[in-house]
Amino acid sequence: MFPPVHVSSYYMQYVGIRTQQARNNFRSVLLLCLFPAIILFLVWLFFVIINYMGTDPNYYQADLMATSTDQAIQVLPWVVIIVAAWFFIAYMSNTAMVRKATGARPLERSENPRVYNIVENLTMTCGMPMPKVNVIDTPELNAFASGVDNASYTVTVTTGICDRLNDEELAGVIGHELTHIRNRDTRLLIISIVFVGIMSTVMSLAFRIVWNNFLYGGSRRRSSNDKNSGVSIIFAIAIAAVLAAVGYFFTLLTRFAISRKREYMADAGGAELCGNPLALASALRKISANPMPASEDREDVAQLFIIHSSLKGNGFTSFLSELFSTHPSTESRIAYLEQF
Repeated sequence: MFPPVHVSSYYMQYVGIRTQQARNNFRSVLLLCLFPAIILFLVWLFFVIINYMGTDPNYYQADLMATSTDQAIQVLPWVVIIVAAWFFIAYMSNTAMVRKATGARPLERSENPRVYNIVENLTMTCGMPMPKVNVIDTPELNAFASGVDNASYTVTVTTGICDRLNDEELAGVIGHELTHIRNRDTRLLIISIVFVGIMSTVMSLAFRIVWNNFLYGGSRRRSSNDKNSGVSIIFAIAIAAVLAAVGYFFTLLTRFAISRKREYMADAGGAELCGNPLALASALRKISANPMPASEDREDVAQLFIIHSSLKGNGFTSFLSELFSTHPSTESRIAYLEQF
């Protein structure tokens, strides 16, 4: 068992488990409500663009909007069913999705009893069910928590982090990840990952259809001698910009919902569970020196890691990375822990 650590009232304000749970539950519900609205807006915008590209220039704008609205309403049930089924399948298969994206595998107790003992002791200390334990076979250092319920909650570590951290440092890292689970951070992150994945796919498909319609569809807006080809190209670029803007807006919504303060809270929870803030600070310093890099096509999953490798850098580049990252800088987290 790990002894509790004495910290100031300022420190303890970041360890409000019930408060953070309530906030994350609210943000999850907010995303669940906003996502269908954004999808429906995209469907309507899709019909507006298609109808605009395929109608006579003298077609009344009011009729165009009315026609697009009617078409969107007609396909609404199908859109809701398909997106809901898509989300349900992705949500329920999140464990397999994350494992495939990171190359993780189950860690057997006989393979590494040290890790299992640390996880068991910490879960007993905070009174939570034992999560699954996975491992990624890589000498690089990182760890993350995932899952949406007790059946899927998982703590994943790399072989590098097990080999290079001592017991107190490893306990601090695992305590950090257990705090993410207790705070419901992992559930919110999984919802955002699923939503962003659906959104990017829908946007890509919609843009491809619009572009093919522009190239091969019977657009009566273009004259036979391609007199307005330049205007048409500009219009197609504008369509791409609108679709990209909507997708970027949704990505911003998910990033704003995922407060970077959650990492400070998880650091505080991990330090409290392991009883040594300096051990966790030392672990973060070691991990930041050699973090497991995010796969370029799974940047969304990389936000689960205790340290996001994109924050590694100096100067203005590092500043921009931190500004738009779901993680605060590692230096600020270490400084926060070392003041106790």
